[in-house]
Amino acid sequence: MTPSDRVTARVAELLDTRPDVLAEAADDFGHLVRRPPLGVLRPRSAAEVRDALVYAGPRGIPVAARAGGHSLYGQGQAPGGIVLDLSALDAVGPVSGDRVAVRAGALWRDVLAATGAHGLTPPVLTDYLGAGVGGVLSAGGLGGASHRHGLVADSVLELEVVTGAGEHLVCSPDRHGDLFDTVLAGLGQVAVIVRATLALSPAPVTVRRYCLSYRSLDTYLADQCLLASAPRFDHLEGQARPVEGTADAWTYLIEAVAPHQGPTPPDDRTLLADLAFDSAEITDLGHAEFAHRVAADEELLRATGEWLHPHPWLNLLLPEDTAASVVTGVLTDPGFRDLRENGLVLLYPLLTRALRAPMFRRPPGEVVFLLALLRTAAPGAAGPMVAANRGAYAFARARGAVAYPVNALPMTPADWRAHYGDRWDGLARAKAVHDPYGVLGGGHGMTG
Repeated sequence: MTPSDRVTARVAELLDTRPDVLAEAADDFGHLVRRPPLGVLRPRSAAEVRDALVYAGPRGIPVAARAGGHSLYGQGQAPGGIVLDLSALDAVGPVSGDRVAVRAGALWRDVLAATGAHGLTPPVLTDYLGAGVGGVLSAGGLGGASHRHGLVADSVLELEVVTGAGEHLVCSPDRHGDLFDTVLAGLGQVAVIVRATLALSPAPVTVRRYCLSYRSLDTYLADQCLLASAPRFDHLEGQARPVEGTADAWTYLIEAVAPHQGPTPPDDRTLLADLAFDSAEITDLGHAEFAHRVAADEELLRATGEWLHPHPWLNLLLPEDTAASVVTGVLTDPGFRDLRENGLVLLYPLLTRALRAPMFRRPPGEVVFLLALLRTAAPGAAGPMVAANRGAYAFARARGAVAYPVNALPMTPADWRAHYGDRWDGLARAKAVHDPYGVLGGGHGMTG
């Protein structure tokens, strides 16, 4: 038997083609696109990931990696191809000094549990900790500490990957640096992440959370810019909330969090100086309780069944100078009226100098704002919402915005060229080298 025959035999042995397994792999958290694969493979090692790509590449069989299954529009699906279910590659640790090695199929809640036992945490965590490590690093990852520490991906020290060409490589800024830079926030276009080594920071035992309310959007944005640029808070997020009994009115909420360092609590007066909020609510929480704050919402949505409904979400990065006009335009758009009843609107600042991964696209300027429109649709009713997403994307892009590409948003190859701008040619060259058969990342629609 030739080496190629042995690879084929191993893949055939591991490939799961049961109808119920294919149906599960044809779905994702978005519940909007359903495209069944040829089969599902659950690798237990990097060697088995390599076998899958060595087999699939020359045959032109699409391959997609999946861990938490939280893509929104089929990005983690492989129609007629192979889905790599990385859930068995879920080892975390050991923690060594200020770093930890994590397999790509682990969930972020498992990472935090392992590092928290040592009084440590990744510098940036996404709000939802049920997502897989590999998927978040491929997207970049944003969270409340991004104004200080950048992307979740910016804490990566080293990666172990398998490229679309079937090469099993370890890369870092100093070793295969171009590949390292293309994988992080690279949307899975050139390689499958198998393992990541993450830098860690000390985790406080207790935090103080400040919820600051605003009636004026302009005042809210100005205070968010001030806080993003000042070293007051470790965590800085915010929301737009509908005013009950009105058609279009909204209020705005800053969520700012400072750690307790020892027995002395934070100085509220200093932290809140020069801010123009209308009211404030201050609470103390354990760090772990705060980090897992979304878990109760997930439990409730699972209990009501809404967790399994379609999620036509849209995430945009807005320039500071047009943020108010885009936010106002979208929140008063009839196509987003349902946000008032069954959605969540996140709106918070990021400092572009902190966002270091080269493949992560952002608008120009020192401060940009994440606008996340997180909607839930009734089954069968999401089509108009996806269409509204497309309209909002065009409206915002005309005002300098960039998509944070974890969306229920159909994008054409021309859209992707515009998205990447001067990075597009470099991505195309990297893909030609590391994914010469073009089998990875097809769910994003970058090629026609």
